[in-house]
Amino acid sequence: METLTQQQIDALLETAKVYRLRAYAPYSGFKVGAAVLTASGRLYGGCNVENASHPAGRCAEQTAVQKAVSEGETELLAVAALADGTGVCLPCGVCRQVLGEFNPDMWVVMANLSGAVEVVRLSELMPRPFRMRQDANRPGEG
Repeated sequence: METLTQQQIDALLETAKVYRLRAYAPYSGFKVGAAVLTASGRLYGGCNVENASHPAGRCAEQTAVQKAVSEGETELLAVAALADGTGVCLPCGVCRQVLGEFNPDMWVVMANLSGAVEVVRLSELMPRPFRMRQDANRPGEG
């Protein structure tokens, strides 16, 4: 995908806003909503789900990816992450790795509730993702 349209950005952010309200964040209070756009044009939303055993929790971006994949969608074109804060919501390192598994050059829309928005390619945020094989796009391929 050469570029994201404003309509696609708006749809990603609106979906992320809806899912942010569903976040389960009793420990940090930091609610995040996310949405992924697939090649079929469908949007899948997700929210962060915390757990008392911290590693058992899940980030919003990962939730959205898992929902898309569980529905048979593996061609991800873009992701949006939205939270309340002074800056835009950047995906964490684990989320960047998860996203890169499906499209290392996807668009990443980062935003906050105050209206700040930044759009970059995932490859700018994570220029050298881990690969099982250096010549493969996905583990086991190539």
